[in-house]
Amino acid sequence: MREDSSSASLTPAGRRDTPLIRICLVIVILGLVVSGVTAFPLREELMLGRDVLNSTGLSAVFPDLAFWVQRVAEALEITGTDYPFLAYGTDWLAFAHLAIAVAFIGPLIDPVRNVWVTIWGLIMCAGIVPLALIAGATRGLPFGWQLIDISFGVVAAVPLTIALVLTRRLERSRVVVR
Repeated sequence: MREDSSSASLTPAGRRDTPLIRICLVIVILGLVVSGVTAFPLREELMLGRDVLNSTGLSAVFPDLAFWVQRVAEALEITGTDYPFLAYGTDWLAFAHLAIAVAFIGPLIDPVRNVWVTIWGLIMCAGIVPLALIAGATRGLPFGWQLIDISFGVVAAVPLTIALVLTRRLERSRVVVR
């Protein structure tokens, strides 16, 4: 990974912040890639989840979860057989996750110049909350499942917030040195 153009003029704190910023961004990128890649085999994953819940006895411990996973697995199985083109929507969802991951390469290379991507990522994390609550309720998802979806935005916001704070500090350290 190349250093940004003005790294030679950084203070010691600025030189320490850059690797930490990159670690935070790599965490976000990896999370997006995993989310994207796992959206492709959604039907198979839900069928596996259903089978694991049933075969381990966890369905007795978490009956509401087992019911929901069973229902979603059944819906994906039926639509996958009768209407396979509907899965094209989750293929685009998967692609969107991968495309968003690529957007974070800019701040990975030059955090200060591309800070807008980090800010945009935080705005998107905040946007997950109303989307999950409104669309989830409209589509009949259990509230617990909506909370799981919201947690993705909350979890991603942590490294993005750290990256933003450190990027702003890095930016100030450049101004001081010049």
